[in-house]
Amino acid sequence: MESTRQAKIARLLQKELSEIFRQQTAKTHGVLVSVSAVRVSPDLSIARAYLSVFPSDKAKEILDSINHSAKSIRYELAQRVRYQLRKTPELTFHIDDSLDYIDKIDSLLGADRQEAE
Repeated sequence: MESTRQAKIARLLQKELSEIFRQQTAKTHGVLVSVSAVRVSPDLSIARAYLSVFPSDKAKEILDSINHSAKSIRYELAQRVRYQLRKTPELTFHIDDSLDYIDKIDSLLGADRQEAE
């Protein structure tokens, strides 16, 4: 169960990370990275950010690039939240593939409907 403090910090980190990725992906046309969720550990030392990448075929290379520059992203995040948090949590990034999963289920249901007709 997530505490109120964890939820507030997760929302703050999600908002600021979204802004950081928006500014960085404005330079790369055709790629959109959004932060779908952030989960913070109970001791507030680790934050897991779940990223949704469009187009999804570039997700692996974008995630590798983000993981490679995780320290600079953490530094930029620390500059943005320095008045709200004493210590910025360590960041780990993961791909959120829930949209692909939903898309696959829709296509399977659509194929099933066509077979029924």
